[in-house]
Amino acid sequence: MAAYDFILQNTVAVTPEGVVKRDIGVLEGRISAIEAKLQNDSCPVIDAAGLTVMPGGVDVHVHFNEPGMGHWEGFETGSAALAAGGTTTYFDMPLNGRPPTVTASAFEQKLDTALGKSAVDYALWGGLMPGYVDRLGELAESGVIGFKAFMSSPGMPLEDDFRESDEAVLLEGMREVARLGSILALHAEDNELVARLSTIAQAAGYTDAYSYTASRPIAAEVLAVERALSLAEQTGCKLHFVHVSSAVALSKITEARHRGMDVSAEVCTHQLMLTADDLARLGPVAKCAPPLRTGSNMEALWAALIRGEVDMIASDHSPCETLMKEGDDFFAAWGGISGAQHRIELMIDEGHLKRGIPLTLMAELLAGKPAERFGLGGLKGRLEVGMDADFVLIDLKQSYKIETEDLLYLHPHSPFVGREVGCKVMATFCRGQLVYSADQGVLVNRIGKFLKATGDSRRARTRKVER
Repeated sequence: MAAYDFILQNTVAVTPEGVVKRDIGVLEGRISAIEAKLQNDSCPVIDAAGLTVMPGGVDVHVHFNEPGMGHWEGFETGSAALAAGGTTTYFDMPLNGRPPTVTASAFEQKLDTALGKSAVDYALWGGLMPGYVDRLGELAESGVIGFKAFMSSPGMPLEDDFRESDEAVLLEGMREVARLGSILALHAEDNELVARLSTIAQAAGYTDAYSYTASRPIAAEVLAVERALSLAEQTGCKLHFVHVSSAVALSKITEARHRGMDVSAEVCTHQLMLTADDLARLGPVAKCAPPLRTGSNMEALWAALIRGEVDMIASDHSPCETLMKEGDDFFAAWGGISGAQHRIELMIDEGHLKRGIPLTLMAELLAGKPAERFGLGGLKGRLEVGMDADFVLIDLKQSYKIETEDLLYLHPHSPFVGREVGCKVMATFCRGQLVYSADQGVLVNRIGKFLKATGDSRRARTRKVER
């Protein structure tokens, strides 16, 4: 048997020990060696001179909308965009598919839909919503990576779509999630306050960008975070707060962690790159919930990230048809940002190249910590011997402007179009297989596998799915 399937030579590798010049040997989809110099005349060699090698990204928050809503975005186009951006593992949310992933049957439908379509590896979230608390166990058995709940309305129109959970449902659900040894991810905004302010604004005819952001104030996020933390303390449920948008809410989560609570927080690319002024300038293409906030709040999020209060950076890629992002009524437009493709490039550019944040910390936020938090720490997220050979080759000196024609989404719109980025993904490998290169694009062979979470620790393993 060959010592390696191939060797990645002359790399500048971002490892947990630091940024070092190393060769990387790959065998049977795993990293088998990381040394100063590897020599093997019988295997192919890839010369990565001039490039920086980072662990393949782990994006824990995307919406690919299948089954039933693939005309917004599906596994094929969504995963292609991720591969082009250096992400090798993603977690798909239980909405906005029809049916939502709140039963084992719906889970199997989604798994069937994804089979053979994904360019990179993936896990699936299960959903917690009213009327389905008793189905959490079957979802855990199916292998969901965790559960997702909304504390405010998700905004889907049909009766059978995903719905928000009130305090009673959350309490019951948290008890069950804790019993299952899993984790609950929360969209934390106070539903009553948001609904009331939205009604007042629209009744008065105020539907502009700033009126929309004012209808979802920081206070609504803080109220929901505090309520969720209180319920989690009562139940012992592990929590993960998605797309935390305000430094005040993040401070509440940090305080809870210091009290010993098992809680984590993600911040999204757009909250670190865009403000409410950008929403007014760009239009509904930049609308999201929670909304974009002030420049001073954005800087406070960066400061918290540097202090270690942010656990991970996700995209919350929430696509839709382009026509749903048009018009002047910011309440009527769909509230989601298409941002999965450029998460790593944007964050390396803004975080490392412009702000001087070490690449080791950026790698942890983009890959290592999300993998570890959700039980993939022995498989994904870091350049270490024995881990999956998931890595992204980045040219830190090649600048380019994001253009609409670069987008691989089903509907090519994004608030990041027109932005100059100071680095570029040149190649992405998933389990040792090239899935994207800058000169070839995304490879036709879709090798992505489902990662099934197992056991109380929610450790995950690759599941071979056959249909």
